[in-house]
Amino acid sequence: MRKKYLFNACFIALIALLSCNLISCSSSKKIKYFQDIPDSGQLKAITKSEYVEPVIRVDDILTILIQTIDPQATSMINIANAPLSGGASPIGASAALSTPPVSGYLVNKEGIVQLPVLGDIKVIGYTTSQLADTIRTLARKYFKDPNVIVRYANFKISVTGEVLKPGQYIVANEKVSILDAIAMAGDLTIFGKRENVLLIRENPDGTKTPYRFNLKKSDVMSSPYYYLRQNDIVYVEPRKAKSDATDASQNRYISLAGALLSIILVLAYRVK
Repeated sequence: MRKKYLFNACFIALIALLSCNLISCSSSKKIKYFQDIPDSGQLKAITKSEYVEPVIRVDDILTILIQTIDPQATSMINIANAPLSGGASPIGASAALSTPPVSGYLVNKEGIVQLPVLGDIKVIGYTTSQLADTIRTLARKYFKDPNVIVRYANFKISVTGEVLKPGQYIVANEKVSILDAIAMAGDLTIFGKRENVLLIRENPDGTKTPYRFNLKKSDVMSSPYYYLRQNDIVYVEPRKAKSDATDASQNRYISLAGALLSIILVLAYRVK
């Protein structure tokens, strides 16, 4: 009876060790965000990042809506914001996009959008709220009590590397953070380097500025780069051989050694 109990105990230990190997038994320190925030006790407020409204640039596509009591009065302007059929290009675009077509008004090389009735409007360097005020002033000459809405139609960011759903994302809200982008991409995989996420930002002169985030620290939410801009690229670097993040190699050796030791003990006891 004693042999049976000992054999069963060794067998259970063997199964547990092998299971540990299968599920990787990874350390949470490799994949946990914001490790400097304690699990309990009084939590301190995190300094917020200052949000600066992006300014309109050449090749941006804008949704411009003018709302009045009579919807027909502004239909010529608003119809440009209607969804395009497959394969079509945005107004003023010279070529079809590789991503799904986007409707709206293209900012041309002179920084101008061409609106029916209102004519050419210089928009480059304006924020969307500033442009809405400018268009509202012009629209009052033609419409009674107009309400103007201006938004980006192609506010695009790219997320690539070790995320579940890498790709380009067009977002309706221009106030989008690095955490929002990661969430849209399905979060980092267990192999992504959370302490070394790379942001590549395109400057107005065409140059690129790199910046690195450490998602293990909460000060990422205080960074001046926390809020993304048009055409930002987020790259998540994989860990070496995609094994360091889960300590897979170490766990494998420990599990195999434990399993081998259990088998030796069982065999030694049975022989004895």
